[in-house]
Amino acid sequence: MTRGRHRGGISRNSSKAPSQAILDLPVTKNEDVEVEIIGLTHEGEGVGRVEGYTLFIGGALPGERVRAKVLKVKKQYGYAKLLEVLVASPDRIAPPCEIYKQCGGCQLQHWSYEAQLDWKRQHVVDNLERIGKLKVGGTDAEGETSEGLNEEKGIVVHPTLGMNDPWRYRNKAQVPMGMAEEGGLIGGFYARNSHRIIDMDACLIQHDQNDDIVRRVKAIGRDLGVTAYNEETGEGLMRHVVVRVGFRTGELMVVLVTNGTKLPRVEAWIEAIRAQVPGVASICQNINTKRTNVIFGDVTKTLWGRDVIYDYIGDVKFAISARSFYQVNPVQTEVLYGKTLEYAGLTGSETVIDAYCGIGTISLFLAQHAKRVYGVEIVPEAIEDARANAALNGISNAEFEVGAAEDVMPRWLEQGVSPDIVVVDPPRKGCDERLLETLLTMQPERIVYVSCNPATLARDLRVLEDGGYRVKEVQPVDMFPHTVHVESVAVLVHN
Repeated sequence: MTRGRHRGGISRNSSKAPSQAILDLPVTKNEDVEVEIIGLTHEGEGVGRVEGYTLFIGGALPGERVRAKVLKVKKQYGYAKLLEVLVASPDRIAPPCEIYKQCGGCQLQHWSYEAQLDWKRQHVVDNLERIGKLKVGGTDAEGETSEGLNEEKGIVVHPTLGMNDPWRYRNKAQVPMGMAEEGGLIGGFYARNSHRIIDMDACLIQHDQNDDIVRRVKAIGRDLGVTAYNEETGEGLMRHVVVRVGFRTGELMVVLVTNGTKLPRVEAWIEAIRAQVPGVASICQNINTKRTNVIFGDVTKTLWGRDVIYDYIGDVKFAISARSFYQVNPVQTEVLYGKTLEYAGLTGSETVIDAYCGIGTISLFLAQHAKRVYGVEIVPEAIEDARANAALNGISNAEFEVGAAEDVMPRWLEQGVSPDIVVVDPPRKGCDERLLETLLTMQPERIVYVSCNPATLARDLRVLEDGGYRVKEVQPVDMFPHTVHVESVAVLVHN
């Protein structure tokens, strides 16, 4: 049976398989279809529809007409493989990375950077409206300030703050190790949707020193006859090579993550790394013997040099250990924290709580402009780092406590700590429900929400709005160019 053109610009030539006929789906597995792409998922896949049926097509861009092969069908949606771009988006570009199609590290290199920034703003808007049921107005691009906006116009979502040079921005490389078929250590990144390692010597979003160091360490490992960890068997030694670079200081750290406590020929490793990596300040071994995909184990040993390297965000100096959480894009981190500081509106007389404070990056940024800052974080090692970083910078008006924010903050309130401003910077899962309840009980004048996930941001803003706050504006920030990730800073005021 031959089918003609279908609603939504779809055409195909096939008959339904019995299983599809039962489900009455308009497409069948292994069928070729032509489809116009109407959107992009949060994972970077093109979204097309066949008679109302959704197909997700990796590599396709909004505004394109493509030919694709249906790979998998479910009741509500299916997946297809891009075969040919019939009508290309004007924003489609040739990705500069040679292994872009194989590697899963970036998802949007084939899209112009301007289009990426526009989509990231729209992605935030869509989540605020769809999940948060929040009214979004325009931007303030015409010069109208957010302070002067009428509440009826809705939340201002500003254009995404991007980078002048959106390449070579990552200060940390975490490279999984493997073995070549002919033997010898290889390392690179995982192929899309797999744990198959693509050997590589250059990554265009990594600082170029990271690339050079990883390349040298792999060569040293091959010379020393080191084996790589095998996820299936649990055998082999080298799991990952982790490299950190201080953008402002130029200091370098090399971490060898091993499947075992003993690193054979450790002196040869140290001698070779010191000889081949000028400026290295720290060589560490992290031990991870668990059958897990988690990179780091619980024990880290310093083989040579210092336990930490140093870098700056603005005027604040930070000590960074092998396992420290430290933003990987220092250029945009300064932009993100600058916007956080602006939204906090500090005059020097405020008491601030920084929930999910990590190693104190935001806390110490704010402490320079506030009367007092309290930071809370559930990871004990992070609080140790935060206290050390406060001492390193001579900041005495910031104090830190270990624990869950939703447990610690009510205790602070009982002790008389009444915050004017609370800053939250939660993980991707968003704020704990009890933390949101605590915020509504504390009723700070302002809440500044730093988010790495537009979906959980929208969910939590809805809760806070229902509890008596008004979201004034949201600023998307592009921390990870050429990927689907977008950070945002939102400011809420108490009604």
